[in-house]
Amino acid sequence: MKTITAIVECPKGSGYKYDYEPKLKRFKVSKILPAGLVFPFDFGFIPGTKGEDGDPLDIIVISEMASFPGCAIDCRVIGAIKAEQTERDGKAMRNDRFLAIPDVSQQFIAINEADELPEGIMKQVESFFKNYNRQAGKKFKVLERLNSMQAARIIK
Repeated sequence: MKTITAIVECPKGSGYKYDYEPKLKRFKVSKILPAGLVFPFDFGFIPGTKGEDGDPLDIIVISEMASFPGCAIDCRVIGAIKAEQTERDGKAMRNDRFLAIPDVSQQFIAINEADELPEGIMKQVESFFKNYNRQAGKKFKVLERLNSMQAARIIK
């Protein structure tokens, strides 16, 4: 897949959830995560896209570095976690998480597909989103893991 640009909302290791507020043209703290729960990798969105929830598509930037809110990172998409999220009111919707590697990464330079990542990384990411949603009174169900081609089709 060609390079895409990811915009980071929540840096790796952050216990804060930031959201981009288009009207303010700034990032705003939307919540503090429970003690001990932090983002395992940079988390953000793919500009110019729209998911079923009305927001831009979510992306996890798997890297050895942590960036900052608003950081633009050129990445290659290596796959996705196809997921269903159930809100507190019981309404279920797709809320996939796309997986990407920064073009400048040294540690993950040889990774081109999600199934090439250590299984521990995938389990950590999936567990984070299950726990994160549980804390908010929601459910996050992994439906399947997608490869880079499948993920690219959804993004387009």
